[in-house]
Amino acid sequence: MSKTDILYNGACPVCSREIAHYRRLSTARDLPHRYDDLADTENLRTWGVTADDAAKRLHVRKDGRIYVGVPAFIALWEDLPGYRWLARFVKLPGVFHAARWTYNRILAPLLYHRHVRRQRKSA
Repeated sequence: MSKTDILYNGACPVCSREIAHYRRLSTARDLPHRYDDLADTENLRTWGVTADDAAKRLHVRKDGRIYVGVPAFIALWEDLPGYRWLARFVKLPGVFHAARWTYNRILAPLLYHRHVRRQRKSA
């Protein structure tokens, strides 16, 4: 299995909880996964994205390609036992389009809006 890198927003309670779950699965199965928090500027440099762009969507680097949003989840789920079925399901044409629309139009903007609010409060 090839190495998979995941860039996530550790300041987001929803994101960090989900990533903690994926990390536990990765560790238990000794999968070659690396989890990079966007709060670390060195991580952002190696990914070539801004903190703002990284906070908007999940990013996964696998086999030299960077996946963003729903394709990133699919790339990650393909590696995780118990999630491979979900990757196959979400890749179905109608399901993929619905999942991408829902993530891009509702979920990701909502999480990003909360991220911006947390940043304003802490400033």
